[in-house]
Amino acid sequence: MISFARMFQAGAASLLLIATALHFSPALADDGFPFGTEMQLDVNRQPGSKRIPNLEIGDAGEVVLELWCKGGKGQFSVAGNTVIFVAGAMENRPCPPDRAQADDELIAALTDAGTWKRQGDFVSFVGAKTLRFRINTN
Repeated sequence: MISFARMFQAGAASLLLIATALHFSPALADDGFPFGTEMQLDVNRQPGSKRIPNLEIGDAGEVVLELWCKGGKGQFSVAGNTVIFVAGAMENRPCPPDRAQADDELIAALTDAGTWKRQGDFVSFVGAKTLRFRINTN
């Protein structure tokens, strides 16, 4: 017959194993910075344009940006809720001046952001201006 103490130890070990597995489950990753994902700026399309700016963030924080006109690379550094974005060289593509200016303002706002927060499928970069992105889940 199994003793109560032995049964208790087996139950405690099982609970510890389940708690550890749940700790590393993807469900808890919803609160973390979305490394390894693509996200799109939560705005309407500009008149005459089919594009909406998006960021493709790699596992190490490297970023590929596709804006209204420009495209390029950058880097996110994250510690807790603090974020630093550094833009790399941007490819200037032919486009109307207002869209090029909107791209420059978007890059400046990302660079100015000092904190970030995540709420479900949305990530906000907060600085003088808050930018809200939707994580692509498909």
